[in-house]
Amino acid sequence: MRVRFMGWVWMIYLGLGTSNLLGQIKTLDPTATLMKELTEAYGPTGSEEPVGRIVTKYLRPLVSEIKTDGLGSIIGTKKGNTDGPKIMLAAHMDEVGFIVKTITSEGYLFMNPVGGWRNQVLLAQRWVIMTRKGPVVGISGAKAPHVMSQEERDRMVTIKDVFLDVGARNREEAMETLGIQPGDPVAPDSPFQVMANGEYYMAKAWDDRIGLVMMIEALKRLQKESHPNTILAVATVQEEVGLRGAHTSTAIVEPDIGICLEVGVASDYPGADPKEAQEALGKGPGIFLLDSSMIPSRKLRDFVVEVARRNNIPVQYEVLTGYGEDGAEMQRYHGGRPAINLAVPTRYLHSHIGVLSRKDFDRAVDLLVALVRALDQKTVEQIRSFGYIR
Repeated sequence: MRVRFMGWVWMIYLGLGTSNLLGQIKTLDPTATLMKELTEAYGPTGSEEPVGRIVTKYLRPLVSEIKTDGLGSIIGTKKGNTDGPKIMLAAHMDEVGFIVKTITSEGYLFMNPVGGWRNQVLLAQRWVIMTRKGPVVGISGAKAPHVMSQEERDRMVTIKDVFLDVGARNREEAMETLGIQPGDPVAPDSPFQVMANGEYYMAKAWDDRIGLVMMIEALKRLQKESHPNTILAVATVQEEVGLRGAHTSTAIVEPDIGICLEVGVASDYPGADPKEAQEALGKGPGIFLLDSSMIPSRKLRDFVVEVARRNNIPVQYEVLTGYGEDGAEMQRYHGGRPAINLAVPTRYLHSHIGVLSRKDFDRAVDLLVALVRALDQKTVEQIRSFGYIR
């Protein structure tokens, strides 16, 4: 009987796949469904439209007005119970990707990176080329070790040598039949999956689709609660190549306070160094104290920490030297604005698959909602004031 039962188990296992059997038999809740929809959308920098359509669908019933800036960033307005200060929430839609650079006579594609990639994560991966005829799947070719010398095996492959095999037999088939042309965007192809413990989620593009989900879920919560301010919910474009969408959208929004919603850099795995990144999964949202683009307002930082303490929300602190985020553009706007970066700790950033904790995400939304509820006119004026001028 046991043998027969185990046989059925293996049949189910082989039919559904490991991830389905252990991680996704349970139905996803609405928040996880939104995460899946956003992370599986293809939206490399400069080609964020598929993500923008999803964001607009979810934002529209939550805001009184929705519009775009000249680069394509989405701006939603939600007014509170007063004409109080303008609180800008920013999360970027784009993910790191590539564009097609050249197509060889044999039908292979060479690419140019858009955003920061490590050479080590590029080979033998699935990709999607967004063509005028629709998506085309390809794989980054990897030479078989059977025909490699020891020197070749030890040598790092550079980005310029990575090519895509899209199943075309020549250039004409790639261009005419498949519709591929130079300049087409290329995105990683990787499904959303719940891991075996039920708490950790894996997907591509957490940077920064998780910030978009934070923003949307906070607005859902605030539909049923009052807040003494106007929320400007902004989904920015082209963050990965210089915070460009944050620059243009901030000029339209003219915020009093800026809150950037991002991924944090987790270092709780082999080979990572806590001296380089300080966050870990399961220990709460991150508050950035310093990155290469911004030193946050100390008064706003202290206020965030106090709000977290009052609401029993654990937080982590992060100091990074190789990280830039949209908060920097909010901070630099016009004469300057207080801004801060809130993050959900994430492993393996800028690769095909990242991992984060649902518990950290839920606490991050709790903190964001508590912050928005507390940012009234008097509090914002205190945060924006300096003690040496009276």
